Amino acid sequence: MIVAEQRNGIPFLDLVTPHIELEDQLVAVLRRTLSTAAFIGGPMVEDFEEAYALYCGTRYCIGVGSGTDALRFALLAVGIKEGDAVITVSNTFIATAEAISQTGAQPVFVEVNESTCNIDPQKLQEFLESECHIDVYGDLITRQGLRVKAVVPVHLFGQPADMDPILELAERYKLKVIEDACQAHGASYFSKKQGCWRKAGSMGHAAAFSFYPGKNLGACGEAGAVTTNDEDVACTIRMLRDHGQERKYYHRLVGYNGRLDALQAGFLKVKLPYLEQWNQRRRGAAQWYSDRFASDADRVRVIRELPNVSSVYHLYVVCVSDRDKLRKHLASLDIGTGIHYPVPLHLQEAYKQLGYKRGDFPVTENLASTIVSLPMGPRLRLEQQERVADAVLDLR
Repeated sequence: MIVAEQRNGIPFLDLVTPHIELEDQLVAVLRRTLSTAAFIGGPMVEDFEEAYALYCGTRYCIGVGSGTDALRFALLAVGIKEGDAVITVSNTFIATAEAISQTGAQPVFVEVNESTCNIDPQKLQEFLESECHIDVYGDLITRQGLRVKAVVPVHLFGQPADMDPILELAERYKLKVIEDACQAHGASYFSKKQGCWRKAGSMGHAAAFSFYPGKNLGACGEAGAVTTNDEDVACTIRMLRDHGQERKYYHRLVGYNGRLDALQAGFLKVKLPYLEQWNQRRRGAAQWYSDRFASDADRVRVIRELPNVSSVYHLYVVCVSDRDKLRKHLASLDIGTGIHYPVPLHLQEAYKQLGYKRGDFPVTENLASTIVSLPMGPRLRLEQQERVADAVLDLR
């Protein structure tokens, strides 16, 4: 077994150890797949879909090829099309905006909250009230003439966005809400309006999950899923993922090839029972980091966890003034780090046609230049965290 830790380093993410620990169960899935030749669809996909829907507290889960597929199919299934606008944030991975663009709609960005890095409900409200108007047909129209049809809150770094005010605004303006839960497997949000805890993926009209290998619940390749309580949305996504087929060779829609492989579904079903334990370990590690960095809060700012959420810390992020200096220092000590995300979407070359410019989203731009992701994962040991924290705090 080759693990970065054997070289006395601390990897940013250890993907080897969990798979070695589960090797027998994962190999059994491979053998079952080979012996049945049920590579696409079938019982293993259905079993995982049923288990993950139950885990998320939704009626339906539809396995798809990736998190990007999940976002695109969810948007298409709720009716997003060319000429529409979908509101989201610029501080996210490009797949969030790509999925919107691939429906023919246009992403429209709003600012994030500096403390949480998630969409700021107040900024969303300001955009809806000051940058849009309702036309004679009852549609919400931007100044550019686009129909605002949906909002995609991103549960970034494993922390759910503040969903109560977002859902209230969506209801007021008749917007669909598609949760980007690609980093939030198992995260929870206490809805004061409903008086109960809700899992990420169960609050909007639909939600998208990625099971990319580095996620809290990761496949051994590409995989994704959509969760929803809407039967029509679920049925539409099942067709979209399989060339628009209602049944073989009968195509109701122009669809895509976006199915979840049975092998990946089987791997995910093996891992799912461990997810709560893994998430609790991440939360414990995050709390330890935060307590340690509290002694130098002016120099090392941690991302705030809202009191009514339970983050699963897909990433543990801090903000520092000289990020490059810190990363070089940690690298010299064989400590891995990451940056998520160095160039905001509104400043990406791919979206220059939208007309945004530097300074449009100052909070997002500041985060993009100061955030550093530290080692995080369910196998991170206390002595490793002590080395990381000492190195961060020792640098002046």
